[in-house]
Amino acid sequence: MTQTQPTGQPIAAAPPSRESQAAVDAAITSRRSIRRFLPTPVPRETIEAILQVAARAPSGTNTQPWQVHVLTDAALVRLSARILAAYDDPAQAAQHTEDYAYYPREWRSPYIDRRRKVGWDLYGLLGIAKGDKAAMHAQHGRNYVFFDAPVGLIFTIDRVMEQGSWLDYGMFLQNVMVAARGRGLDTCPQAAFTAFHRIIEDALGLDAAAQQVVCGMSLGWADPKAIENTLVTERAPLTEFVRFLD
Repeated sequence: MTQTQPTGQPIAAAPPSRESQAAVDAAITSRRSIRRFLPTPVPRETIEAILQVAARAPSGTNTQPWQVHVLTDAALVRLSARILAAYDDPAQAAQHTEDYAYYPREWRSPYIDRRRKVGWDLYGLLGIAKGDKAAMHAQHGRNYVFFDAPVGLIFTIDRVMEQGSWLDYGMFLQNVMVAARGRGLDTCPQAAFTAFHRIIEDALGLDAAAQQVVCGMSLGWADPKAIENTLVTERAPLTEFVRFLD
């Protein structure tokens, strides 16, 4: 319950300590997209705690548009196998398309430059040469086994929700990743799953007319020996995206 002053006004919370500020900053800045995980199981109570914290994300008029499907063990293996079978078969793969446009239809600088850099930086670490389509295909396919993570998350939203709810959803997803980092866990948010939304809808028993797949996410402990996990992406300086107006 919120404490109030005799006037009825809420009492201001005490300013956070430097230690708590540092802990929050560390959880945010240490978040990375991990692409190889250890098989160590994540306790259900830990997953529940992460999602409970994440649910404090703001949403317009408290609509809370997020829906989460947690896959572990056999359920995760079954979904991965179905998607990989379609992905590895050109005839089947051609029948699967994204349900919404995640990336721009027309790429421009600086966005295309950043996209290319992170792609080639990752492939460089893995020793994948330009033009090696087979190796690129295999690496992209690792999305569909959740990069060996013990937990796979599929996020969905009701189709009646509009653009504002998708903005709210982004804040929820960030909360999931930061809350995971606060517990020593890692994640990888994955738009790659959207292309196979029809398989996901069937596997999860979703009403495709009413619900839409937003993305997937891998959750677990990063494999410290995996070369791909040494990738640290760059961020633009404030001068590129911030204006101060006096």
